[in-house]
Amino acid sequence: MIIGIGSDLIDITRIERTLERYGTRFTERVFTPVERAKADRRARRADTYAKRYAAKEAMSKALGTGFRSGVYWRDIGVVNEPSGRPTVALTGGARARLEAITPPGMVARIDLTLTDEPPLAQALVIITALPAG
Repeated sequence: MIIGIGSDLIDITRIERTLERYGTRFTERVFTPVERAKADRRARRADTYAKRYAAKEAMSKALGTGFRSGVYWRDIGVVNEPSGRPTVALTGGARARLEAITPPGMVARIDLTLTDEPPLAQALVIITALPAG
């Protein structure tokens, strides 16, 4: 059963300008250390940051809260599985909200897809509740 869907589309040049203007003040406020390490290794770091920014927005929409009700930017972290598949790690208020919307006796599964075609980056999140066990 689908319990949340969220999507976001962002202009990568908006992130480029934000990185130029605010630098680490922006990245440390919005991104986890894992996300910053991954993006800062890339030649096109703004593209990586933009996709992760879109993923955070999409996840907050799928949770049904946006960035309020105790859900903060760094509560939502985009991580890659060993296969390279992107997924989301939740902490704090985002984790609590996921637990609150997951029906009893079920477990939540988060599917995330990221794409970019400069100057745009997009993310789609689907949260599914599956029977536990």
